[in-house]
Amino acid sequence: MALANEKSVSDGKIWGICKLPFWHSTSSSLAASSSSIASSSSSSFRQQHNGISVDNHSNIHAPLKVSSVAKSLLPTRRKLSLDPQNKLYFPYEPGKQVKSAIRIKNISKNPVAFKFQTTGPKSCYMRPPGGILAPDESLIATVFKFVEPPDNNDKQIGKKSRVKFKVMSLKVKDDVDYVPELFDERRDEVAVEQVLGVVFLDAERPCPALEKLNRQLAEAEAEVEARKRPPEDTGPKIVGEGLVIDEWKERRERYLARQQVDGVDLV
Repeated sequence: MALANEKSVSDGKIWGICKLPFWHSTSSSLAASSSSIASSSSSSFRQQHNGISVDNHSNIHAPLKVSSVAKSLLPTRRKLSLDPQNKLYFPYEPGKQVKSAIRIKNISKNPVAFKFQTTGPKSCYMRPPGGILAPDESLIATVFKFVEPPDNNDKQIGKKSRVKFKVMSLKVKDDVDYVPELFDERRDEVAVEQVLGVVFLDAERPCPALEKLNRQLAEAEAEVEARKRPPEDTGPKIVGEGLVIDEWKERRERYLARQQVDGVDLV
């Protein structure tokens, strides 16, 4: 009997310990919730009375927050189109300097300056290393690289090199001339268009990538030769002391001179 009484007493203590905080917290939470419901209902009544609801007020600012977050998550809009997009292909000729090519086109509505950077400046260089492209203007840049002989006769054909190339862009004005210092002076506005890896191709085995490379290299050489030639003078020709003649008058002068040599008497 003593054990039963002690057990009942202990059980009562346990329930007392458990019940008091539980009911206390429940009552306090109910009171808090009722007060919050009353306050929310009164505030909603006041705002509905004025013609504005809480939900509508929160929805006014929601699109602004979502749009700002969406803009921050959007990637930087590209200014240049690259072909190839993310790799530079070189013919594999150990111990020789080989060439690759890449077409760069301005796809924006403003003049854009571009610049090359490489992790291997001692063995690589670009022609041109940078420049300014007008909207829709493009050029083919040539990239030169010295191919070191492989270690342990391990061919590097089809494998990626550790050398990387970076193409950067910068929006400029129409009257700006290109100087490399532009990218240092306005480094906060510089965008990285692409980081290009290096892939070696078997020079003795034709493939679509090698054929495309050869076509681009030929086009790049043609562009370089075209830039070397002086611009053609399409204006009127000046002969003698200020006499301006066109093609028709020049042909007539030659005809008259030929007739005089032949001894024909012209009226």
